[in-house]
Amino acid sequence: MQFNFQWSQWSQWRDGFACTVQPEYAPLALAWGEVQTNTVYQVKNPMGLLKRSGMVAILGLGLVIACSHTPQRDSAQSTAQVDGAREWGNNLTLYEVNVRQFTPEGTFAAFAEHLPRLKDLGVGIIWLMPIHPIGEKNRKGELGSYYAVRDYLGINAEFGTLADLKNLVGKAHDLGMYVIIDWVGNHTAWDNSLATEHPDWYVHDKDGDFVAPVADWADVIHLDYKNTEMRRYMIDALAYWVREVDIDGYRCDVAHMVPVGFWEEARRALDAIKPVFMLAEAEGPEYHRFAFDSTYAWALHGMMNELVKGKKTLADLEAHMAAQLQSYPEDAYQMMFTSNHDENTWNGTVDERLGPAAEVFAVFAGTVPGIPLIYGGQEAGLNKRLKFFDKDLIDWREDSRGALYRALVHLKRENPALWHGKNGGDYTRLQTGKDAMVLGFMRSRGEHQVLVILNFSAEPQEVTLSGKAIVGTYTDLLGKEVVVFGEAPTVELEGWGYLVLTQSPASTN
Repeated sequence: MQFNFQWSQWSQWRDGFACTVQPEYAPLALAWGEVQTNTVYQVKNPMGLLKRSGMVAILGLGLVIACSHTPQRDSAQSTAQVDGAREWGNNLTLYEVNVRQFTPEGTFAAFAEHLPRLKDLGVGIIWLMPIHPIGEKNRKGELGSYYAVRDYLGINAEFGTLADLKNLVGKAHDLGMYVIIDWVGNHTAWDNSLATEHPDWYVHDKDGDFVAPVADWADVIHLDYKNTEMRRYMIDALAYWVREVDIDGYRCDVAHMVPVGFWEEARRALDAIKPVFMLAEAEGPEYHRFAFDSTYAWALHGMMNELVKGKKTLADLEAHMAAQLQSYPEDAYQMMFTSNHDENTWNGTVDERLGPAAEVFAVFAGTVPGIPLIYGGQEAGLNKRLKFFDKDLIDWREDSRGALYRALVHLKRENPALWHGKNGGDYTRLQTGKDAMVLGFMRSRGEHQVLVILNFSAEPQEVTLSGKAIVGTYTDLLGKEVVVFGEAPTVELEGWGYLVLTQSPASTN
């Protein structure tokens, strides 16, 4: 019998370790509690475990325990390295699609007509909000929430047919783009057939009734991940869409409300079909141990909103960034965003929350370490809160932010200094003389450089940079002018202004 043990990235032996149980030994491992094979588990009290399970006696019978030390931030512990997964997502930007609100028709076929425009914008990964039939029982609004799933294997007729979805994915692939779909694993609609066929797959209250996972989510009921049959069903359903439609991965809704061990098991099953990209609506280094490529930078996003209100400072933001870079695996990358479907509907548009700082934060999100997200319509200056449960069409119009997003997305694609995780460049803070209000940093990989200066204040700022590292000839990302820096250049910025300079071997003197 063999258990493969790996040290936890955030614990010493006395505090905990992670283990993977091989399939043939699962029955014996069940003494530890609920165990899924080929899944990494965190053991929080190993000495107590050894005493309770009689592991000392087991070791005396000649069972093999293989242990290996893993230093903090060892990239071998991240998803891409463990399964030798794909490299295709290393320089791409996410684009979230609210199919219902994207076009007057609100269909896959109508959205597919936008693919060439999104290709020109530079979009690499298209994230479709949930595509499944929506529950009718306890429905909210006229059309209901995408996140009240009535059938995990079905298509929402509002959007079209399975053939329409396949056509959409095929067209995206032909244009060199990838498609992931939103997966709602924590709960289902009340009238999902699973509720009548397998009521034991759900959480119940003391009276035996179904319960909502959150009080306000009255249109859904909570799945019980202690049930192994339900977990197997869910993994089979996840695999179905990869096999049948050739999607490229998932955005996993409220992933933090589902055991991370389940996601790790699901990731193994999906990668056995094809290398997939997995995004978790969750935050924490444990999600990057194996299951997910990217997680939400929720805390950093909140700080953006609070900084504009004067409730947080640039120093707060930088301290948080430094802590994240230190605690996350080297190959992890968080999703950076100024909006998404939740923020837009419930907390306000970008202009409501960030006001005149909207563009400088878009530049920040597109150039700091991480994978940027554009919520569909932002490139057109989306200036209203889209309704969540009813039809509410995006107002497509020309907007200056379209050019900014296009420049940032293409820069991410073309300059390796901005690539994700270990494939990207180092992040070096630059002294500006106004560091309480102005963030200056350099991203560098080999001969590729991106120099960014961001004014996080409403007042104009004149800053002086220093150091030999900045000396060189650059190109202004937006104006395309050539800029030559000596060792102490002076830069003037408008209130909430920004400057992005690029350098690559082709532009270096």
